[in-house]
Amino acid sequence: MLNFNQKQLKRIALNITLDKQNTTDGVIKIKLTESDYLPKVDLKLKEYSRKATIKGFRQGKIPSGVIKKMYGKSILVEEVNHILSHSVSDYIRENKIRILGDPLPNQEKALTIDWDSQKDFEFEFQIGLVDDFKVDLSSKVKVKSHPIEVDEKAIEETLADLKNRFGETTTPEASEVTDNLFGEIVAVDGVRVTSEEKTSSYIRITDVVKAEQKKFIGLKKEDEVEFDINKILKNENHIAQVINVSAEEAKNAKGNYTLKISTISRVTPAAIDQNLFDRTFGKDVVKSEEEFMAKIKETIGENYKRESEHLLDHEIQHYFVDHTEITMPENFLKTWLKNTSQGQVTDEVLGKEFNAYKESLKWDLIKNKIAEDNKITVEAPEVKEKAKALIIEQFGGPAIAGQLGSQLDSIADNYLSGQDGKGQNFMQLYNQLRAEKILKVIKENITIQEKKVTVEEFKKIADEHKH
Repeated sequence: MLNFNQKQLKRIALNITLDKQNTTDGVIKIKLTESDYLPKVDLKLKEYSRKATIKGFRQGKIPSGVIKKMYGKSILVEEVNHILSHSVSDYIRENKIRILGDPLPNQEKALTIDWDSQKDFEFEFQIGLVDDFKVDLSSKVKVKSHPIEVDEKAIEETLADLKNRFGETTTPEASEVTDNLFGEIVAVDGVRVTSEEKTSSYIRITDVVKAEQKKFIGLKKEDEVEFDINKILKNENHIAQVINVSAEEAKNAKGNYTLKISTISRVTPAAIDQNLFDRTFGKDVVKSEEEFMAKIKETIGENYKRESEHLLDHEIQHYFVDHTEITMPENFLKTWLKNTSQGQVTDEVLGKEFNAYKESLKWDLIKNKIAEDNKITVEAPEVKEKAKALIIEQFGGPAIAGQLGSQLDSIADNYLSGQDGKGQNFMQLYNQLRAEKILKVIKENITIQEKKVTVEEFKKIADEHKH
């Protein structure tokens, strides 16, 4: 990368103008004279003359005319492109022009250049503009929040899950209603959505509709059981798990299947004792059944809170995207996406996905505006602390921090730099922290209307939100 001194940048900037055609479209025009690029071209030619190896000439003694004839045009093109890229980005930054995408060069105009004889050049770059806009961060903005109540049903289900998770697993000869059946599943008729003729699968008998459970009871190894997938299971996620497809694909699943039993798995639930307490929450964290149940409720509450906060964040995003007026350079964006996608983005793809892409860009603009107006920043030490907290959580909680000691810092540094040394993990955590700070400012300024709901009510609201 070439470094330009301030005098050079200033001179080049004097030859840059913005032709604002309307509120969303503009053209940056750049005029370069010989004095703008010739010093750099001459310097590069001299470097080539010193370093080049050409048959018939001693190294460092090659005439400048020979070098110019061989490399002059390529050096000229390279230096002009350097000046253009620096000048356009500097001009946009220094003039605080809000754009979307990247400037698109006028290829037709560039093709008319005669690099052999021309001394002065004119270039044009199309840009997509975004006018200044306002974001309403006031108590007038009202967004609904849905905290989930921890009811006895949730506690009982969690306790049953923990007892099964840490229970003793056996392989009985014949199946009972609480067992899992493992084996090979084959589509018999109807529309088969599995990608292979045979595939490993398992069925939790308790997931099966009660009226159909009896056909799965009393089965032994090597037995085969045939069933209508839609008759025995009503939950799309359960159907997806049994025939190994996505929940979306499971919506279209139908027909009969056969499961050939290879293994019957039965779990004897663990007793509610100190062993279960320790395996669930760690050694001696809780020491009685009363403390255990209270800790379960607390943990469920924390998990529910995360889910509620996640949904609230999405509700906030949708509110501001829907209620903030921003005129987007749609035609430019479509052109830019097609030109920079290497053929991946077609008119058909744009027809399906452009609105979602535009809304995502709009949300980014809104967040950037809020960050700018409220001077929100993220410093490198904050990112490192976030990385350390993440590592501690992944390694099993606060106890690991004391064991790692000073090594935690070097582990965090290695994580942030990444395997390729490009710092992708750093940028990911940086963006996460920045988004958290922006949402915190939003929540502190708007009105959040809370309405407590049950888990089932929350799931329904979340599903409606997805649609």
